[in-house]
Amino acid sequence: MVSDMDVDMSGEDESKGGMWALEQKIDQPMDEEAGRLKNMYREKKFSALLLLQLSFQSLGVVYGDLGTSPLYVFYNTFPDKITDTEDIVGALSLIIYSLTLVPLIKYVFIVCRANDNGQGGTFALYSLLCRHAKVNTIPNQHKTDEELTTYSRSTIHEKSFAAKTRRWLEGDAFKKNVLLLLVLVGTCTAIGDGILTPAISVLSASGGIKIDHPGMSTDVVVVVAVVILVGLFSLQHYGVDKVAWLFAPIILLWFLLIGGIGIFNIWKYDSGVLHAFSPVYIFRYFKRRGKNGWTSLGGIMLSITGTEALFADLAHFPVSAIQLAFTVVVFPCLLLAYSGQAAYLMYNKDHVHDAFYRSIPEGIYWPMFIIATLAAIVASQATISATFSIIKQANALGCFPRVKVIHTSSKFLGQIYIPDINWILMVLCIIVTAGFKNQNQIGNAYGTAVVIVMLATTFLMILIMLLVWRCHWILVFIFAALSLLVECTYFSAVLFKVDQGGWVPLVIAAVFLFIMYIWHYGSVKRYEFEMHSKISMAWLLGLGPSLGLVRVPGIGLVYTELASGVPHIFSHFITNLPAIHSVVIFVCVKYLPVYTVPEDERFLVKRIGPKNFHMFRCVARYGYKDLHKKDDEFENKLFNNLFMFVRLESMMEGGSDSDDYSLYGQQTQRSRDVLLPDNNNNTFSSVVDLTISSCDSIVPAKSPLTVVNSGSSSGQVSSQREVDEMEFLTSCRDAGVVHILGNTVVRARRDSSFYKKLSIDYVYAFLRKICREHSVIFNVPHESLLNVGQVFYV
Repeated sequence: MVSDMDVDMSGEDESKGGMWALEQKIDQPMDEEAGRLKNMYREKKFSALLLLQLSFQSLGVVYGDLGTSPLYVFYNTFPDKITDTEDIVGALSLIIYSLTLVPLIKYVFIVCRANDNGQGGTFALYSLLCRHAKVNTIPNQHKTDEELTTYSRSTIHEKSFAAKTRRWLEGDAFKKNVLLLLVLVGTCTAIGDGILTPAISVLSASGGIKIDHPGMSTDVVVVVAVVILVGLFSLQHYGVDKVAWLFAPIILLWFLLIGGIGIFNIWKYDSGVLHAFSPVYIFRYFKRRGKNGWTSLGGIMLSITGTEALFADLAHFPVSAIQLAFTVVVFPCLLLAYSGQAAYLMYNKDHVHDAFYRSIPEGIYWPMFIIATLAAIVASQATISATFSIIKQANALGCFPRVKVIHTSSKFLGQIYIPDINWILMVLCIIVTAGFKNQNQIGNAYGTAVVIVMLATTFLMILIMLLVWRCHWILVFIFAALSLLVECTYFSAVLFKVDQGGWVPLVIAAVFLFIMYIWHYGSVKRYEFEMHSKISMAWLLGLGPSLGLVRVPGIGLVYTELASGVPHIFSHFITNLPAIHSVVIFVCVKYLPVYTVPEDERFLVKRIGPKNFHMFRCVARYGYKDLHKKDDEFENKLFNNLFMFVRLESMMEGGSDSDDYSLYGQQTQRSRDVLLPDNNNNTFSSVVDLTISSCDSIVPAKSPLTVVNSGSSSGQVSSQREVDEMEFLTSCRDAGVVHILGNTVVRARRDSSFYKKLSIDYVYAFLRKICREHSVIFNVPHESLLNVGQVFYV
């Protein structure tokens, strides 16, 4: 069944007459039952012993990428040769202050505090902003969503600077789109990190083979790196749960070894490198090297790569554990490692290309090589997992095509596997490794990706500090000035290396940005179309209990993105088929800008129309970290909440002895004259006998109900009605459940611009064709699926 439709998206429904008022009463928002679900969120308290344990575990998940940077920093800083030993001290001074300003002060002690209930990354910051300002470009949120326990936000006084900032941000769609574009840029370059980190880490670790075999070809090293990468990506579908316990000991041993080797080299070669703690050597470095010193910042930049992964992998550890691990283990060991390499290079300037392996004492070389390779694999695993998490967040917030997400662990919510993305990452990672063959060009690409993500985070943090933390503008200015000074300096340096490999992350980010923005644009247009073309509830009720059709045994689950109103797909269905199921449930699966929705707050259920219509609405709410469970579990939960709704509704009817009150205190209204549309979009006058109070009784799942419903029936009659309806619903469920999904084709209107036609008719259409169907995402059994086809002109 295909229907062509064309609606003017620019117009708004300005008819605020009788039908509009009746519509609001029939299809009211779920305010009260959402309020019943509200509980105060309490942050967990951790004992000192547990905090130490979590800090230890965080080493393997959070700090692998940052910890493996000593493998390649000095080589990328001095890709040609070292002409003056003073340059080594200057470079070390830059590394020391980069590690201090960016990972330590900015991220560990400031940015990590901006987590979304423990979730990090650019989309977590965006979700925080969406809760404090109306900047979400898909307007499917309602104030009932704000009653969630995880929907935490602070109150903003209307006359405050934060309120002015919010009004400015909400002022027009252009600013919202710029903010979304900033988030997508940061997300896409973070995905580029997921490609470049395994490439440079594994290639650098594999390069240690050549130290013992100087005549070995570079191609052999590349082949070894590619084999390791193929094995790493091939094992992703098993999940990291089974081997994750090894990660923390490996990374802890890695940090202790590089720190110990650093102390040994400082003692053995030149303790004078410790003068690098004086910032004077930074000034001398730039004065002596000029432009070459400036462009070498691209190599210095690699010492802080992994900092964004630190923030993105924040999910399973409290901020205090992250801070403790960094300040006690990571930070001092990295300073010692870089200082030790610098001390070695003071007497071995020609060994800069493989300074890390050359500086290892001969007796522990091969054990160190094995630990370095394992640490590179752990670092790669961390960025791959972070990429999966980022894609899942983007998908949940409508910014990425639908992909299959597999939960690899029954214990940890964040451990997921996305097959399609995994193989794309593997292919791109192998292409980068085999194409460049050397750390220098990959390092240039890596630095470009990292600095762009950091800049995006800085701009988002400025808004977080203003809207969420409500900091004084002077503090915000200091943070912004210092962050932008450092990061823009690095950004200007990596621009010099765009033609030396720096173009790679730009191309990768541009491709993903194009895909994500077009998908989001098409999704917004489709949602706006459905909002404008939804069917009047009054028209539906005017058809009578039978809806003008034969009601056959069974339950029809009509999936829609609308949390209110009747989607056009349903009117298209009933006008083309002579029968409909005895029970119809409109199911809206909605993702919110929160990290998770607790199970007992997930489902909102209400009745649509009088009881003899047997129509209900169920809104299933998910956070961007939640996974849509298998269909059997979802379906069972839906029906359990529906049955609970019927029981509680009947209890309220039995306890009411007056018809003076109705839901939300509205007076009972009968026999209202309304204008109803017919199938030809003409209008005809009709008198609909409705009792509004019984049309939209609302109940939350697993929560007490305090709804006063009209009716003077005795408790026994209500109990009997409850039994009768429960039996009716059970018999309908036994007769069969059919999942009705819309299979829409989106087309641009004929008068659209060339760019819009290109985006919608070709790019968006292609993405919808290759992405996962809704039936696959919802795990709908094929024999229970009914697709309703339509063509939407937007």
